[in-house]
Amino acid sequence: MSVLKQKWAAGEPTLGIWMTSGSADNAEVIADADVDYINIDMQHGLVDYAGVVNVMRALSRSSATVTVRVPWNEPGIIGKVLDAGAMGVIIPMVNTAEQAERAVASCRYAPQGSRSFGPVRAKSVNGPDYASTANDRIACIPMIETVEAISNLDEILAVPGIDAVYVGPADLSLTLGLAPQGDHPDESFQTALATIVSACTARGIVPGIHASPALTPTRLAQGFGMVTVTADLMALGAGIDASFATARQSTARGASDALY
Repeated sequence: MSVLKQKWAAGEPTLGIWMTSGSADNAEVIADADVDYINIDMQHGLVDYAGVVNVMRALSRSSATVTVRVPWNEPGIIGKVLDAGAMGVIIPMVNTAEQAERAVASCRYAPQGSRSFGPVRAKSVNGPDYASTANDRIACIPMIETVEAISNLDEILAVPGIDAVYVGPADLSLTLGLAPQGDHPDESFQTALATIVSACTARGIVPGIHASPALTPTRLAQGFGMVTVTADLMALGAGIDASFATARQSTARGASDALY
């Protein structure tokens, strides 16, 4: 069982990082981070399938669970990233129970699903028992990110085989008539998040969400069990900004001290 599913089974929250670049150099640095999951983003990230495989290789020494957000709810690409070794799939824009059923079927071998067999890389990196254990080990994570999905939430969560759902706050904001942001004080947005957490908790499904370092404590307190703290390029930018701010402050103090 992956770190992600082990912690979920124990009722522990999980924290992760998003990879939007296809840089193996970035991935090697991230591999040393103390995180529970590392998600490679094929939907809005700059990563194609070959990039996913290269990033996975660079992450091979990490104990974190490697997941992939696929571009869409399509069985071909879901099966392909699983065959490459992903142990979880985040599937965007799942708005109905029928779409949730399609997502689950793409993640599971028969008889639970319709995934085609051919784990070319997955078997070599995830163990010789992969074929018999993959259905239990892989995390199927549909995204709940629209008003339509929330209106169909009970039916979506009733679909067998869903391990977690993942909130895309920007798209959720847009469908609520708000600016595409990670958080809003608006009652409609806060009510939507509370509805998702409550419904997931009642069914033993983990609610996940995109956040930021500052938002993470709030999201954990709200009951989210899968929280993405930052992304590779975002963290890179924040680190550069912080480094230069410190350098400029130190330089200003040095110049000021030199006057006396």
